[in-house]
Amino acid sequence: MNRQEILYHELLLDKEAVIFDLDGSLVDSMWMWERIDIEYLGKFGIPMPKDLQRQIEGMSFNETAQYFKSYFHLPDSLEQIKEAWNRMAWDKYRHEVPLKPGAAAFLEQCRKDGVRLGIATSNSRELVETIAEVHGLREYFSCIMTACDVKKGKPAPDIYLAVAGALGVSPKNCLVFEDIVPGIMAGKNAGMEVCAVEDAYSYDQREEKQLLADYYIEDFRRILY
Repeated sequence: MNRQEILYHELLLDKEAVIFDLDGSLVDSMWMWERIDIEYLGKFGIPMPKDLQRQIEGMSFNETAQYFKSYFHLPDSLEQIKEAWNRMAWDKYRHEVPLKPGAAAFLEQCRKDGVRLGIATSNSRELVETIAEVHGLREYFSCIMTACDVKKGKPAPDIYLAVAGALGVSPKNCLVFEDIVPGIMAGKNAGMEVCAVEDAYSYDQREEKQLLADYYIEDFRRILY
């Protein structure tokens, strides 16, 4: 079967839990982080390198702040960097970032079927809580973790293994939804099946994502209908 022609009941066969990456997978937010990086670095008169987003893909919020401080020799402390990013992103998450098309219906179907749901994100705890509040995600997810809760960010498997453990499900019975290559690798490194999600931000990696992942979808509506 073509991995782009998979339906809900086939995708969830023998699966007890679904674990979602957040940005770019469950919510349409990857576009805003490039703008935030440009604006933040601009305060110090630093132009954003063209390959910056690829360099920091998969890093936890803490790891990204450490990278910025070291690479760009920033005067701000790590806490000041993270506080600035949280402040700049907060309003966008509340008013400009929707769920991915079909995601709400997919979550509802999983809940009806008793599938356990978790989130494994590289974002900050503060922003994750904002997103969860705006979209009512707490009623669906029994476990929400950030990469700051584990030792290593993606592509290390740490966060996916931690979420699976919290859900009480074996990795082999988990399905992961991811939109970037390091995230797909993290899920695979954890021994889980991975469904790659199309996103405009990583469209140039589409072929690589299809090769690495077990499945590939354009959006969640294609699974349900």
